[in-house]
Amino acid sequence: MDESSVRAVGWARSLPMSTGPKAARDWAREHLESLGWTHHRSHTVDDVLLTVSELVTNAHLHAHSAARLVMTWDGRCLHITVHDDDAALPTPREPSRDRLGGRGMFLVDALADDWEARPCPHGKAVTVCFCPSAPTTESR
Repeated sequence: MDESSVRAVGWARSLPMSTGPKAARDWAREHLESLGWTHHRSHTVDDVLLTVSELVTNAHLHAHSAARLVMTWDGRCLHITVHDDDAALPTPREPSRDRLGGRGMFLVDALADDWEARPCPHGKAVTVCFCPSAPTTESR
């Protein structure tokens, strides 16, 4: 099959609450390596891994549920979706010295090119998009 016939590639994994965000980052890094991103898009890889960590942590900490993580690359944008069992939609909050935490979606908003949260029949889905520029050989 030639590359022009491939429209998208994707992966999915369920991360129970007993699984930490490091497992999600390691899993995501493995798939980004298969796309060649760790060599040519290292800055974007860092942003993706931090975003995956934040979204999975939110699912475990705030939704008290497993995180169902889906990554899809369509040749232009990397879409990352995390499903959890809580219908409450996240909103970015400005950082505050008066409270611990609460910066996750603020970071996601700063790192991703776009994001949205939508209710689902049994919870919600938060989807972020990364649309990297052409690959470079820069190192970070």
